[in-house]
Amino acid sequence: MTKKRPLLIFDSGVGGLSVLKPISALLPNAPIVYVADSAGFPYGTKTEAEIAARVPALLGRLAERFDPELIVIACNTASTIALDGVRAALDVPIVGTVPAIKPAAAASKSRVIGVLGTDATVRQPYVDRLSEQFASDCVVIRHGSAELVDLAEAKLRGETPEPAAFRRVMDGLLSQPGGDAMDTVVLACTHFPLVEGELVAASPRPIAFVDGKEGIARRTAWLSRETRWPELPSPGRAIFTRWSPELEAYRPGLTHFGLETIEPL
Repeated sequence: MTKKRPLLIFDSGVGGLSVLKPISALLPNAPIVYVADSAGFPYGTKTEAEIAARVPALLGRLAERFDPELIVIACNTASTIALDGVRAALDVPIVGTVPAIKPAAAASKSRVIGVLGTDATVRQPYVDRLSEQFASDCVVIRHGSAELVDLAEAKLRGETPEPAAFRRVMDGLLSQPGGDAMDTVVLACTHFPLVEGELVAASPRPIAFVDGKEGIARRTAWLSRETRWPELPSPGRAIFTRWSPELEAYRPGLTHFGLETIEPL
């Protein structure tokens, strides 16, 4: 029998698991290779030049090794900076991840929305263009948080971060001019849906949180609609680009998402 080519889901860390979950719901039998770039983590504090150089080169290596059916860049920072470069370099269908500003603007009643992402994502011209195209009648408040990425990683390791940390992150949006009217927040980093419950609890009033994971899953399913997946699901693989014994702490969390083996690149 011919070996089935996998879906390759890529992120700087474990944030892409928030995208993996709806993809697996739509494509339960698709073989999954999940790659966390632990050697390059975190992306959100790096320069555009570093990301633009690193991501296409690394995905080229990964495509050669795993021969994927399709690659999902489950990382807003990598997508907003390097998506065009990856598509130019690889002859593989690529699904990117962009901030869900369009649905957030459609949902907002107050016409004040927040964009919560990494420092690298929230400063991108791509976010300017999305705001102009889909939220021109809204006040768009941005806040970059490297801390929230670390909090999401800690949660997957089984740790319980202090609630005050999430209140601190939310205050980064709420304390800005117009923040008192903000009713919708875009989670513009795939790590952040992993701690959405904690953000809800940290909010002083009801605020809707919006992300693009369901749309990414639908796009992935559509692009692979002619693929004949195996009749039965197979265990997923988690690959880390740099191995350390501390990564063992992620094993229970990764297993919860169907990734039963962990290995170095």
